[in-house]
Amino acid sequence: MAASGVMNALRILLIEDEARLANSVKQGLVEDGFAVEIAGSAEAAEPIVARGALDLIVLDIGLPGKSGLELLREMRAAGNQTPVLILTARGALEERVAGLDSGGDDYLAKPFAFAELVARIKALARRPRTPASPILKVGDLEFDTVKRRAKIGEHNLNLSPKEKMLLELLMRNAGQVVTRDMIAETVWDSNYSSLTNLIEVFVNRLRQKIDPRADRSLIVTVRGVGYTMRAE
Repeated sequence: MAASGVMNALRILLIEDEARLANSVKQGLVEDGFAVEIAGSAEAAEPIVARGALDLIVLDIGLPGKSGLELLREMRAAGNQTPVLILTARGALEERVAGLDSGGDDYLAKPFAFAELVARIKALARRPRTPASPILKVGDLEFDTVKRRAKIGEHNLNLSPKEKMLLELLMRNAGQVVTRDMIAETVWDSNYSSLTNLIEVFVNRLRQKIDPRADRSLIVTVRGVGYTMRAE
């Protein structure tokens, strides 16, 4: 990471499928002294991300093929801690929360002022990059966000990939309400209306796997809103 005051050394990957916008943003950032590379899809970005040597990623969520959130979650699961500024037209509260919960460091909705984009990039560049613990803990329940393994005490849990994503979302927000919209966006990258029953099925299945005591579930239903995990 470039030191504060040496912003022109920043190497930025802009992942944006709108070519005109991508080229315009790149031109402005280059004129400000940044080194910028463009990828038009998550698939095109993957080999660039794998090379490393990036200081910051500006990421659109609504990409063709694999979504920006999917790419972001995969990066974080692999231990990649490159700062990510989410840049997208999806500006609703639930969508901003889903982006941040998926591993984003900041969120800027379209349309945006270019000066604000630059200011946010510089703010992220100044932020110390201290790696967070990959282990989430709630009581005896543990989830390794890098190895994607969950256990209660010494008992390993057999969870599907989406059950793991749901568990991580609930554990990262333990003690707070996670709405059904947040779950739909984070786990399925879809609108909630088409997933009503599916979300309930997955939550109930996860409850059965993680709850050591059937009379007191770790996952509590917040009627009409969503779910929360007891912060124990």
